[in-house]
Amino acid sequence: MTSYLLKNLLDGDIKVLYHLVYEYDKGVRPFVLYTMDKHYLPLAKKKLEAYSIDYFILDVEKSNSINIFFGEKNCVTLMREMLQRKSIDQLSPEEDFILGAILGYDIPKQCARYCQRKKISLQENAVSSPGVDKEAI
Repeated sequence: MTSYLLKNLLDGDIKVLYHLVYEYDKGVRPFVLYTMDKHYLPLAKKKLEAYSIDYFILDVEKSNSINIFFGEKNCVTLMREMLQRKSIDQLSPEEDFILGAILGYDIPKQCARYCQRKKISLQENAVSSPGVDKEAI
């Protein structure tokens, strides 16, 4: 029974990916970020290539997962360049905002997230910079 449940849960990864490809193909979303088990990488590549969809893949550190970015060529190019030398959790507040906007996230919430991350970033920089008034931040 456990083997059956586990198989069906893992199969959900590829089913969700196929649905995201369908939504992209129908114009529902211009760019997608999907995290899935590495086991399905060959199927994911085959599906994206069959639809001639631009994509790139990044390993998720310390896991058996991958992040698949796919969609409009310019969006994929932008994110590929942004993530060339860093992981998603290392994005600056500005880069994080751009990613969220491209993914279609709620802009007011992205603005609030940006302000929060920027404040934390400024505080961290102030700690490492002597003579900066931390109360002013």
